[in-house]
Amino acid sequence: MLMKKYSKYIIVVASFSIVSAILWNTYVFSEKIKINERYKMEILAIAYDRFGSDNLNQDFSLEAKIFESNHNIPMIVTDEKGAIVMSRNLDSIKALDSVYLYSQLELMKAENTPMVITYLEDKQNVIYYKNSDLLTRLQYYPLMLILILVLFSGIIYLVFKSNKIAEQNKLWTGMAKETAHQLGTPLSSLLGWIELMRLENAVPLIVPEIKKDVQRLNVIAERFSKIGSEPERLAIDVLPILKTTLAYFESRSSKNIHFHFYTDLDKFVVKINDQLFTWVLENLIKNAIDAMAGKGTLTVVLSKTEKTLILTVEDTGKGISKKLYRKIFTTGFTTKKRGWGLGLSLSRRVVEDYHAGKIFVKKSELEKGTVFEVQIPV
Repeated sequence: MLMKKYSKYIIVVASFSIVSAILWNTYVFSEKIKINERYKMEILAIAYDRFGSDNLNQDFSLEAKIFESNHNIPMIVTDEKGAIVMSRNLDSIKALDSVYLYSQLELMKAENTPMVITYLEDKQNVIYYKNSDLLTRLQYYPLMLILILVLFSGIIYLVFKSNKIAEQNKLWTGMAKETAHQLGTPLSSLLGWIELMRLENAVPLIVPEIKKDVQRLNVIAERFSKIGSEPERLAIDVLPILKTTLAYFESRSSKNIHFHFYTDLDKFVVKINDQLFTWVLENLIKNAIDAMAGKGTLTVVLSKTEKTLILTVEDTGKGISKKLYRKIFTTGFTTKKRGWGLGLSLSRRVVEDYHAGKIFVKKSELEKGTVFEVQIPV
């Protein structure tokens, strides 16, 4: 069990260890090749020096073989004034261009220490060279491995993160469904008591209000029970939903908060899930009420374009800093002392994922108020 729990971490550590070992061996191998190439060029320099000997009777066959054996290390030989005398193992066509040769010479000067050859006592040549193609490619190989390692790390991070999010979502879904189940029993009992109070002519003003609260609890329970399921969308007139929701909050809010609702529509039917749409509206209204701290004006406006329902909720509360416009929709983020940071996050999910719409902060000024806008395609 313990082995299974830590198996993914063992695999990650093993993978990093293998890649690190490959990087180290590649580095050691490339350094050996570089030393061997330097040694080869030193032998070639000695052979070249012997060619400059004034003893014309000397046998130069060995030197010639050494000189001809260099097939892979690009080199340029200059005289004491810096003029190019000869070149080898460069592009045969480009080697005819002096600009190309001198540009290669500058690269060689920067890459390796040159070797000076003295002959005929007062004459000097200088051999410049750069790494062979094999060594150059080998030196880039660790960079490729590092990039692969970074990519591999990113993939592992995303996999772990997605697994964690999936586990959290599963937990929240389970908690929501269990909450809905637990709410069911007392709700049924309360509904029974309300009916009994009605039959026995209890205080007329109290029973309807209790009934509204119980119905609201019932709606909340139904919402929780549907979390994790695909919601059903039906063609519904949104005007009654807006009016009922506003009336509910107005009757239960401070008398110093003034509610206003404006629309030039008599009826507006749109395909929505009424319970989830109401949830979004309730979140926006409740946030507005909280932002005003018991005093202010809450204004809801419903309008439409040819293809879009537009709902704005405006308050005269404390406002939101511009840098938080996007952040407030992040799960867990809240500016309240007692808050879960779920309301706006869930609202965005309902609007964007379930209704293919948009929800955003249209404008906000600190200590003046905020305007939220919801757009839902008709």
